[in-house]
Amino acid sequence: MKRKLASLAHCRAGDKGDTLVLSLFPFRDDDFPMLAEKVTADAVRAHLAHVVKGAVLRYELPNLPALQFVCEHALETGVTTSLALDPHGKTLGYALLEMEI
Repeated sequence: MKRKLASLAHCRAGDKGDTLVLSLFPFRDDDFPMLAEKVTADAVRAHLAHVVKGAVLRYELPNLPALQFVCEHALETGVTTSLALDPHGKTLGYALLEMEI
């Protein structure tokens, strides 16, 4: 059975220039191994392909537990120089939570 990430985790987002950082935290620590298996860099890249044009790097932080994704070329040159308001930080955190696993 597929479930949206929003039912399993929450997300924090940040942006620096054209780079988006998304951190995914499971509501329950016991769900971290499953998220680590299913929410790969490739899966996030495919899910956010309409916005992320560069590489997606994933970092595992098992002691928190959390997954962090650094998405390059995602913010149309950055918040201060872009006319696009929607594809920045927090909005894309919510977009990630719409991903089904």
